[in-house]
Amino acid sequence: MSDLPRKAVTRTAKLAALPLGFAGRATWGIGKRIGGKSAEIVGRELQQRTAEQLFKVLGELKGGAMKFGQALSVFESALPEEVAGPYRAALTKLQEAAPPMPTRTVHTVLEERLGKDWHDLFVEFEDKPSAAASIGQVHRAVWHDGREVAVKVQYPGAGEALLSDLNQLSRFARLLGPLIPGMDVKPLIAELRDRVSEELDYGLEAQAQQAHAEEFADDPDVLVPAVVHQCEQVLVTEWIDGIPLSEVITGGTQKQRDRAGQLLARFLFSGPARTGLLHADPHPGNFRLLPDESGDPDGKDGMDGWRLGVMDFGTVDRLPGGLPPTIGDSLRMTLDGEAEQVYELLCEEGFVKESIELDPDAVLDYLLPIIEPAKVDEFTFTRGWMRSQAARIGDPRSPAYQLGKQLNLPPAYLLIHRVTLSTIGVLCQLGATVRLREELEEWLPGFLPEDETALEEGESAAEA
Repeated sequence: MSDLPRKAVTRTAKLAALPLGFAGRATWGIGKRIGGKSAEIVGRELQQRTAEQLFKVLGELKGGAMKFGQALSVFESALPEEVAGPYRAALTKLQEAAPPMPTRTVHTVLEERLGKDWHDLFVEFEDKPSAAASIGQVHRAVWHDGREVAVKVQYPGAGEALLSDLNQLSRFARLLGPLIPGMDVKPLIAELRDRVSEELDYGLEAQAQQAHAEEFADDPDVLVPAVVHQCEQVLVTEWIDGIPLSEVITGGTQKQRDRAGQLLARFLFSGPARTGLLHADPHPGNFRLLPDESGDPDGKDGMDGWRLGVMDFGTVDRLPGGLPPTIGDSLRMTLDGEAEQVYELLCEEGFVKESIELDPDAVLDYLLPIIEPAKVDEFTFTRGWMRSQAARIGDPRSPAYQLGKQLNLPPAYLLIHRVTLSTIGVLCQLGATVRLREELEEWLPGFLPEDETALEEGESAAEA
């Protein structure tokens, strides 16, 4: 693979060819129907062939194309197994790696940003990247003070490629819709495009990562590598080993899956409360499972045995007060069956526009199946459950589909919504059994009634 942008015309041509390929396969499908195959079988084959081409092209191009592919990849649990199965390997590749840029390009960037004597900053530097993602790649090295570090180098031209790809993808977002039932692709592309400047700013990323590293420094469950050095297009952080979450998904033990799922949920809800920031790129390539400080991955000492390593803070949502209490309030009231109160709160927050009037009981019926994991002490997330939710919300014949079309997602909740859905997608890929309610009670403002919260705080103070 040559430098990221290659020729803009080449990238544009590859992306522009996607809708033509979709159209060609649709014509092929009509031919198959005439030849006697059922609409269901033909539709399945079309979806599978389309997905194979889409993810192949997105992975090759890196930039915004790959970023979009990674965002989609966590929703593969929503697809029918006969469709998702054959190209799950392609999705895993998107979550973990992309073709690297040439060594000479890496050296040029390091020389421009760190100076001609950049080699002196390192005791060792591996030219072969350990990971190559959407806008940069990571090299393993040893810093001059002896620390093992990860050196993240941004692709030259990454900004132009990101914007160009996402603009191109937005033009045929409608054609991508059928790949992920129940999901509107266009707002996802728009949101990714809006955050391009943040994604490219390694200064902002360093600040967000260091804030997490300091907050979680003594945490027994979550490890965030500290920032060692940062300048334009280069970010150096402490190195962490561990099992990539994508490998846990494909071959981990059930214990590893459950532990990873529990810690992922804990990090999702505790992060905003503890740092005022929400890690907003929860695809498996950004997480590692590593032995905890006891060094006992089997948990023989009574501990659970594994920690969650978290990387890549290029996209965060800034939430100074933590997650909005409205989320916890509405979730609690929905579980309690308080239809009128839930509807009133949704109207106040803009989830229901003033020009629209809905039946509160119908809204409650729409929400309850989605929040089923918060109703019980522990819940097993499965691809089957995810598919059933996607089918319920994505089938135009379903009352849930008709009601969902009338709901609105206020801008302030857009990223929170995507991160939550993406995390649930990963939990379903893991097939993890998670005590989600426990995390909500601990970290989500408003989920517990005020009197219970005050009681728990009093008990904690008494114990201290």
